[in-house]
Amino acid sequence: MTNYEAEFSNLVRAFRKKHMGKGPSSVRTTFCKNWAICEMEGNLSPVEQFIATDDDGKEMLRSARTKMVKNIYKKHHPVEMEEFLGAKYLDLYVDIDIDKDFGMSIFVFDDNLEKKFKQ
Repeated sequence: MTNYEAEFSNLVRAFRKKHMGKGPSSVRTTFCKNWAICEMEGNLSPVEQFIATDDDGKEMLRSARTKMVKNIYKKHHPVEMEEFLGAKYLDLYVDIDIDKDFGMSIFVFDDNLEKKFKQ
């Protein structure tokens, strides 16, 4: 992970903590073309971990987590990320594996981040 990718990871963690009350314990970012691909571990709160002990709870959490995260970025445009990258945020793709407490977010920007921040 480059310094830019590490700093972007910190922005993602802070954004999630601010708007969801808890951010992931670990975020690793890779810039690929115009994507910032974030792998996240330690996403679930203790209450969510308890809910995940039931199969219906797992499905409910996965659905809620993916929809809520996307909606948060629609409601609270990630200006800090745009300013840091010098690129416009366009879209977000999100998924989470509840059993592994491992999530992926792919942020789409209007500039080639890989070329821009290659070291």
